[in-house]
Amino acid sequence: MADRYGADVLANNPHTSNRSRSTEQAVELGMVVEDPQSGFVGAVVGVEGSRVELEDRNGRRRVFPLGPGFLFEGRPVILTGLRRQAPAAQRTKSGSVKVADTRAKVALASRIYVEGRHDAELVEQVWGEDLRVEGVVVEYLGGVDDLAGIVADFRPGPGRRLGVLVDHLVSGSKEARIADAVRRGPGGDHTLVVGHPYVDIWQAVKPERVGLRAWPSIPRDVEWKHGICAALRWPHKDQADIARAWQRIRSSVRDWTDLEPELIGRVEELIDFVTQPA
Repeated sequence: MADRYGADVLANNPHTSNRSRSTEQAVELGMVVEDPQSGFVGAVVGVEGSRVELEDRNGRRRVFPLGPGFLFEGRPVILTGLRRQAPAAQRTKSGSVKVADTRAKVALASRIYVEGRHDAELVEQVWGEDLRVEGVVVEYLGGVDDLAGIVADFRPGPGRRLGVLVDHLVSGSKEARIADAVRRGPGGDHTLVVGHPYVDIWQAVKPERVGLRAWPSIPRDVEWKHGICAALRWPHKDQADIARAWQRIRSSVRDWTDLEPELIGRVEELIDFVTQPA
């Protein structure tokens, strides 16, 4: 007599579902899911505790408990809490990615020279972390009138590069003539002289940071820093007043976004130049 049930009575169990099993799915804002029981389809607009809020294409919103019973891209899913996003990379004040747990390198033989104390302080404030990671030392000159002699004393060469940041480096200026002499002189192949167009580093700070629409125009026969303080009605009778004015300006600088592009580009160029392999 034939066995009408076959050898395995459970092989064709009518109670076994052919539906795919639900898998866990972390919620992400904006993902579109469906609640098959109600037919509501919407994008995730919020998660609070164990509840998820969906918004459909008509702007209607409904709240559902997290857990099983949803469809995502046609698949049954168990909605879990919000997906944790990787923390954003920390940035230095110059906008570079912060290098964590890294000690400052031993100083390179190469150097960056800037024209004055205020230049050095601003570069340190914004690029200091980057410079320490790279092992770059910044020194100030107190003027560039004898730059050719300073470069000759430094003796630039392979593995001993020199970068120089100059104020008011514009065509036809005294600074432009000095820079050209350095390029043509001893060590010129291993020296990079760049500059910004401003009379003083103060102008490289965006004027709105100190409440101005633009930096005042100062007559040539007036010492520039004193003229600026006078125009802004800040004390300027002695060097202490000028120092306080600079601290006021510098304290307004939060990071590289508060500086003019003409300065940012030149400093980055110098850092790249002096850190190139020998």
